[in-house]
Amino acid sequence: MPHCVIEHSDNIDGNMLIEAVHKGALASELFEPTGSDIKVRATSFSEYKTGVVDLKFVHVTLKILSGRTVEQKTMLSNTVLDKLNGLSLTNCSISVEVQDIDRASYAKVIV
Repeated sequence: MPHCVIEHSDNIDGNMLIEAVHKGALASELFEPTGSDIKVRATSFSEYKTGVVDLKFVHVTLKILSGRTVEQKTMLSNTVLDKLNGLSLTNCSISVEVQDIDRASYAKVIV
């Protein structure tokens, strides 16, 4: 059930990033084997600053239900990072973080 939120500079193809992040989350084997519960979305930015140099950027936030170990979360972020790094982007900063969603307060309905 992870929500994978990609923020990226608008000079990178968002659909390519969505596929890579979905494959990375699926490869972690922490979610449904079919990948049907992995939700990925991307937002591009035309206005941004990356320090004192101009770099393209990709930042992924993986929001998952609480209860996973630090090792599982580290493996997840590294697996997604590896898939993104495999895209051979150049002059680009790529980062990934995992955030816990509190199980007690999470609510969901499919209508």
